[in-house]
Amino acid sequence: MSENIQENSNDSNKQQATKPAASLFNLKGLLNKNFGDLVFENTTRFFAFIVLAIVFLMAFEMVRQSLPTIKAFGFGFITSQEWDPVNEQYGALPFIFGTLFSSLVALLIALPLSLGVAVFLSEISPKWLEQPLSLMVELLAAIPSIVYGLFGIFVLIPWLRKVVEPFLGRELGFLPFFKGPPYGFGMLAAALILTVMVLPIITSISRDIMKSVPASQREAAYALGATKWETIKIVLSGSKSGILGATLLGLGRAVGETMAVTMVIGNRAGISLSLFDPSNTMASVIANEFAEASSKIYLSALIEIALLLFIMTIILNAVARLIVWSVTKKYKVAVH
Repeated sequence: MSENIQENSNDSNKQQATKPAASLFNLKGLLNKNFGDLVFENTTRFFAFIVLAIVFLMAFEMVRQSLPTIKAFGFGFITSQEWDPVNEQYGALPFIFGTLFSSLVALLIALPLSLGVAVFLSEISPKWLEQPLSLMVELLAAIPSIVYGLFGIFVLIPWLRKVVEPFLGRELGFLPFFKGPPYGFGMLAAALILTVMVLPIITSISRDIMKSVPASQREAAYALGATKWETIKIVLSGSKSGILGATLLGLGRAVGETMAVTMVIGNRAGISLSLFDPSNTMASVIANEFAEASSKIYLSALIEIALLLFIMTIILNAVARLIVWSVTKKYKVAVH
């Protein structure tokens, strides 16, 4: 028993003796590190922390500026439909509804189009056509929002008012989505503009995800006698998580869009299922009314809407990035 105790004490003494040696070794390695490498490493680390600090500073300031409406209305700010700056009654539900409704309608239209283009680029297109077509799709993301808005005002809205909305109202007017007079300005115009804006995001990421599927899976499918379409279904099945992530990234882009939507949505606070009715989004109400916010509570209400939009987009983008990263990592491990 005494021998075991003595051995344990000897081991602990050895560990204590090695700790200073190890720390001395680390200090020696730090001193021996090239000065330029040390400066560069800490400079880049400082830049990275600046980005995090900006995000937290933005969140802190929005929370601080939103405190008057948070104290005045509490959770009722999110559930109330009343937006009356004259009587200082504020509720963000119409804008939350308009943001989510326009974004979801845009995704319903954009997702099949984006998947079709992504499948063509990754599985069907010849090499000489793939690069130019991919470049053209990605250039859609580089067009400024104001240009989309002007296109919506001068081209899309007259077309919707004269052709599309009268046809939909005549043929599908029994549905709540196609009731009402054809204004042109409204939810449908905003959804179509958002469709064009999120299409390059979903297409590019979905194409990259499908290209990351190992070629051995395609070769195995062909070896078993699968057709081209059956092989594409296998690729789509293996890429579904990544495509979901791409869709969420597109949703985050649609949720945060401001100028183009503000120019075509009609900017009327209210909740309606009709795609013909004018509506409002969280981003558009901030853009339209921020300059008019004369009272402290009015300004606080707009900033709280910005805070809700900030939280929504952060969550959507974080979840989407995590899904895309997990899928690409899985296939990298499978290849290696």
